[in-house]
Amino acid sequence: MTRRLSRSPAGRAGLPVTIVQACLRGGRGGSPTAVVTEGFPAADGGPPTDDELRRVPALAGTSHAVLLSHDPAPADGRANVRPVVAARFFTTEGELPACGHGTVAALAFLAARAGREELRVDVRVSGRVIPGRAVRGASASSVDVTFGAGPIDLREPTPQELALLLPALGLSAATASEACIATLGRPRLLVPVTTRSALAALAPASDRLAAVCARLDLLGCFVHSAGWDTGRVAARMFAPSIGVPEDIANVNSSACLAAHLLARHGTPRIDVDMGDALGCPATVTAGVRSGSTGSPVDITGAARIGRVRHLSL
Repeated sequence: MTRRLSRSPAGRAGLPVTIVQACLRGGRGGSPTAVVTEGFPAADGGPPTDDELRRVPALAGTSHAVLLSHDPAPADGRANVRPVVAARFFTTEGELPACGHGTVAALAFLAARAGREELRVDVRVSGRVIPGRAVRGASASSVDVTFGAGPIDLREPTPQELALLLPALGLSAATASEACIATLGRPRLLVPVTTRSALAALAPASDRLAAVCARLDLLGCFVHSAGWDTGRVAARMFAPSIGVPEDIANVNSSACLAAHLLARHGTPRIDVDMGDALGCPATVTAGVRSGSTGSPVDITGAARIGRVRHLSL
């Protein structure tokens, strides 16, 4: 479950937050993500607290915030040859064990700050080290990011789970044959609809869905169009139980879908279009790493570094 955090008794001013548009589509849109580093404490003292980080997304106008800090521990227990950065992710409801588009934003931010054409860095997330690569994009302000999604667990949903989830989404049982519960960090329901227009017409009962996901300990529901045969799908991610009624881009769920479609249909790679219902087009590419065993999935997304805001917490 997402950890809920209490409010701190007094606010403070001056926390620098960089807004990164993660998972652009054709250089536009993307999911705005707030990036904070422990190297830039708030003006009146000390790094931000967990409670303050929980307030950052609402103040910054983003769905998520990521806190980056230097991790001195070697990634493999030996003398480290690559930098390691620890990442923690927050929504208004609390801390998350992982966030894919937050990882895209973090790697893009680190590459832009380093000022290099290419940066390879290890990101430590919930005790797991993610090797990441970021290269300068087509424009001076964009960065192309790739990283491995890590182990993904797939199982079929139970009839009881579907009986609770599908009505809250406004879907019928006819969609259930290809449904899947996928876990990457936290479990979530993957469920298809037949067309992009059916996807666009969805209007879930947000409060009901939040209650059901909390009861089943699910992150949310990732509804996607058919398209395993073409390699391009559209998707919408509903996660009201963590304070995100709809995500502009959900990288980890896209990776989960790639693993599911590989297992079910042999599809090696997908491009996932998201954010259209929110007026922020976003695209995530997820594909099985060439020559890999256990079907690990690589994620690719483009990001643009935006302005720095100084927040009063």
